[in-house]
Amino acid sequence: MLLKALSSQASPLSQGQVDKLKQLTSELTAVQLAWVGGYLSATAEAAGDNVSAASAPEQTITLLYGSQTGNGRGIATDLAAKAQAQGYAVNLVSMADYKVRQLKQETLLLAVVSTHGEGEAPDDAIELHQFLASKRAPRLEQLNYAVLALGDSSYEFFCQTGKDFEQRLAALGAKSIVPLTECDVDYDVAASQWQQQVLTAVKPLISASSANVVSIDGVSSATVATYTKQKPYSAEVLVSQKLTGRDSDRDVRHVEIDLADSGLSYQVGDALGVWFSNSDALVNEILSALSLDGTAQVTLADQSLSLFEALKDKRELTQLYPGLVQSWAQLSGDEALLVISEDRELTRQFLLHHQLADLVALYPVDITAFQLVELLRPITPRLYSIASSQAEVGDEVHLTVALVADEREGVARFGGASHFLATAAEGAAVKVYVEPNNHFRLPDNPETPVIMIGPGTGVAPFRAFMQERAVQGAAGESWLFFGNPHFEQDFLYQTEWQQYLKQGTLTRFDSAFSRDQAHKVYVQHRIAERGEALWQWLEKGAHLYVCGDAERMAKDVHQALLDVVQQYGGKDEETATAYLEQLRRDKRYQKDVY
Repeated sequence: MLLKALSSQASPLSQGQVDKLKQLTSELTAVQLAWVGGYLSATAEAAGDNVSAASAPEQTITLLYGSQTGNGRGIATDLAAKAQAQGYAVNLVSMADYKVRQLKQETLLLAVVSTHGEGEAPDDAIELHQFLASKRAPRLEQLNYAVLALGDSSYEFFCQTGKDFEQRLAALGAKSIVPLTECDVDYDVAASQWQQQVLTAVKPLISASSANVVSIDGVSSATVATYTKQKPYSAEVLVSQKLTGRDSDRDVRHVEIDLADSGLSYQVGDALGVWFSNSDALVNEILSALSLDGTAQVTLADQSLSLFEALKDKRELTQLYPGLVQSWAQLSGDEALLVISEDRELTRQFLLHHQLADLVALYPVDITAFQLVELLRPITPRLYSIASSQAEVGDEVHLTVALVADEREGVARFGGASHFLATAAEGAAVKVYVEPNNHFRLPDNPETPVIMIGPGTGVAPFRAFMQERAVQGAAGESWLFFGNPHFEQDFLYQTEWQQYLKQGTLTRFDSAFSRDQAHKVYVQHRIAERGEALWQWLEKGAHLYVCGDAERMAKDVHQALLDVVQQYGGKDEETATAYLEQLRRDKRYQKDVY
């Protein structure tokens, strides 16, 4: 009866009819099922949009990204758009928003993930990373996958998170369709090649369906910002004002940038990407030491320009990388540098304490202009936590910038972007773009209490938080922990915090000026001293935020928080760890660390 009815159909079935027929096939023979299956496929194709990608999950590419600074999200979003253009259905999701239990349902998974700190997963990939490594992870024989790993070869555990994903997926029985690709800081070419390999590899696995890109976190890959990392906005510097005192051993700047006419918008918690130029003095020092002519023409990505211009605007001069040290050692033939280049830890220490100008001065080489620009990595923009609320400052964006400075052999060395911003005159042009950070947000409910921990320039986003809460007239309590060396010299935005306290926007303020007494006092010590009150705030629903140095501060603060939870929550180490982990999953413990 059913086969006869199907044969007599003069036009494609509706979606409702197709679904009904699917239910009726449960008692058919294998031969009949095969015939009906073929008919339904043809009907679905003829019906066009009546049968969506949602009814054929095997045709959907799940594209996950785990990104600390936005690079992974950008690559994944670009790949989603390319897949969409080829007619594939794509589910584009941040790993933070992905339901790990859904993994066993997937048949095609593409993952783009960065590595943070010393081989750690970025915040939005932590849960998926832990799940894959746990006994709860299911067998995944039905899954085809590919992984793109982002990292920085200056660090010991280069691309470690991506390697972990690759290893665990393979161990769980999943099949790799493209070999793991590891990308360094200059990832554009390698990432583009990986994208093309993936798009070629998926063709035999899925058939083209109606183009559809869905993003669970609400950001469609089809939406393209007016100004991006690749196409930044040329803004104008309004102010670069020193915040620290005359006798401070550090130079911290409050920088205001004009976004008028750009249409750029940002939320508190976002970062601003800043492209910079190297200083003329640094470029000339390197050219002189290498006896190279700055007017010599070189070609970069089909663009012809002078060597001076290339070094000033296109090449990284203030940050070395292992490959450069190794190549320089070979060129120089210097035995000491060869020993350094062959030892991972020695190389890492060398990178921390030297720039290109130091390398050139210490280990002379005979090199051509072409060889030099080929050895150097492209300049990459620096990200700064935004220190303002657009609801307060309008068409401006504010930054809190610490000048990176050191002295070597009597010569001053500076960080590239921080020196550029610190010395920028009023009216200077600076290329910028907004890098969203959806995992560092104020609570949706303005009555929710917040605890903010931000020593040094880590206080920047909390200035934005307070501006936002003041404009909102938020009733929720706010507590700020701030630290720096000296009260008189290094109290960043002192009058503003005092004003917020007076207004009631800021409820509590605890400072730790580490060198104003015989023993050093840091924010983690203040957390321990205020532990009982802090625990009470957490128990009544407070959201917890940490911003600043990842290598030491964030780890020390995390340990102090664990101690507080154990002492005042009556928990052992394991349950205290689980408590903070649950806060993180609930987006009540958020970090913006670097």
